[in-house]
Amino acid sequence: MFDTIVNRYRSWKKYRETYDQLMQLNNRELDDLGINRSEIPSIARRAVR
Repeated sequence: MFDTIVNRYRSWKKYRETYDQLMQLNNRELDDLGINRSEIPSIARRAVR
């Protein structure tokens, strides 16, 4: 059970780090990467897998 909690926390932390980093980019930088701002949550979720 403890391992599950630790793994969920690590996944959440990685999601938040990815999400926060992408949200810091301006629209032009996101456009250069081919990312729409509305796609950021799903991209951050994929980074956790």
